[in-house]
Amino acid sequence: MNEQVARRVVLVRAIETADAGHTVLSEDDRKYASRSARELAAWQASDSKSAVTQAHFLQQRSEQILKRLAERTPAFAAFQKRAFGLPGFWAALPLLALFAGALLDRIADPHRVDLLSAPLLFIVGWNLLVYAVLLVWALVAGLRGGRKTGWAGQGLLRRLSVGKVAPPRKLPAALATGVGNFMAEWAQLSEPLTRLRLSRTVHLSAAAFALGAVISLYARGLLTQYAAGWESTFLDASQVHTLLSWLFTPALTVFPFLEGFTLADIEALRFNADAGMGAVAAAGAGMAAPGAVPGAVGNALANGAGAGERWVHLYGATILLLVILPRLVLAGIAGLRAGRLARRFPLDLEHPYFRKLADSIGAGTPAVLRVLPYSFTLDEARDRGLWTVAAMALGAQARVLLRPTVPYGEEPKEALQAALQDARFDEAGVTVTAALFNLAATPEKENHGAFLDYLGRNSKRGVAVLLDESGMLERAAGQAGAEARIAERIALWRQFCSFHGTAATVVNLLQPERHPIELGAGLALPELR
Repeated sequence: MNEQVARRVVLVRAIETADAGHTVLSEDDRKYASRSARELAAWQASDSKSAVTQAHFLQQRSEQILKRLAERTPAFAAFQKRAFGLPGFWAALPLLALFAGALLDRIADPHRVDLLSAPLLFIVGWNLLVYAVLLVWALVAGLRGGRKTGWAGQGLLRRLSVGKVAPPRKLPAALATGVGNFMAEWAQLSEPLTRLRLSRTVHLSAAAFALGAVISLYARGLLTQYAAGWESTFLDASQVHTLLSWLFTPALTVFPFLEGFTLADIEALRFNADAGMGAVAAAGAGMAAPGAVPGAVGNALANGAGAGERWVHLYGATILLLVILPRLVLAGIAGLRAGRLARRFPLDLEHPYFRKLADSIGAGTPAVLRVLPYSFTLDEARDRGLWTVAAMALGAQARVLLRPTVPYGEEPKEALQAALQDARFDEAGVTVTAALFNLAATPEKENHGAFLDYLGRNSKRGVAVLLDESGMLERAAGQAGAEARIAERIALWRQFCSFHGTAATVVNLLQPERHPIELGAGLALPELR
């Protein structure tokens, strides 16, 4: 699915998850949307003579729900119509850069071409430095396994992705919560795409800035007679010749019709503080400068004013080859990658919310809940309850993959190798991996915490936590204050799990109906919180 469809689907998921009490979307609303989406997806599939896909179903269902919410809540309808992010930013930045480059003559001498022009040398030098940094970043990203690297901060990326952070006013509480959760989640999901768009815009802006400087250079040459030359306190003619030879070699190689230069040319173009500069200034008034040697005026006119065109072309061609064209190529690459990502937005359809919806239309393979019990042996009744929990969270066709119990106190690495039976953490076909704890146990950092930390470090998809209260309820039956103790233990476990980077879902494996799991809520997964 494309970016726009994925955004609507994620928005609906956030709203349904936040609306656990069905105050915004009733159960009938959800069933009607699913039924209508199945029919529309079936018609769409029949027209194209293909099978009903999960993506088509989710697209139709999200459109149905968002349409109904917009009809009921005008503030939500206005929220849907607003542009996401900062749409004007992508065009404004290159235009501003073009004008900034065109105004470069404000910090340079408008009547001469300085062979050692600080602004022009800065443009070339800065861009060469940027290319080197980009190369290093690419190497670092490769060494780090493709993990993101970049200069843009999370605040800027979030602003560019979703724009105004606060949800609109006058929304029902559940809807406002859903919209807020959506913006936080969408900023995270769309970060790779936003990074590519930002990279494209920055490269275009750099090319526009350099182009503006070149345009300014040529435009001023139409109305002004340039006097070419150079001056330096620390560099002599030989050093300047070497520097300019390195700088202009690409332009002279690619464009052989450009006129080169020799050491003698460089020596002749040096502005002398007490002769050459006065000669050039005096030449404009048709008189010799006080203190100038008799041949200074003629030399400056012949070698300076007459050679200005050559150096304009050399600088223009160099900036074109070293700045404008490479930046346009980099912008094109980033733009192509962004376009491909926008057309095929990588939304994880293996998420329990989507798998449960897919189960309702028979799309895809059944979801699999892999369970890793920690110091907890399940009897037959609790095993059946685990399958019921999986069906509630992942759909009626969901299966349970129960691994051997991890013994208390053992090293997580060795214990999990035996429990997983040589399978990978991110085993193919596994939808959710859950650590199962007995609520009656007291969480310990050295044991339970080490187990969760190891799972979190080695699982790319994150690990859910299931807390079974059935054993503690049996032990506390009939005791005074039992409910308060159970509530305190649940709060302790949830705080403990949060500290270790995950979230906990309380279940009762003997009576699963005590803790129904609504569609959209699923199991609490850390990467979605």
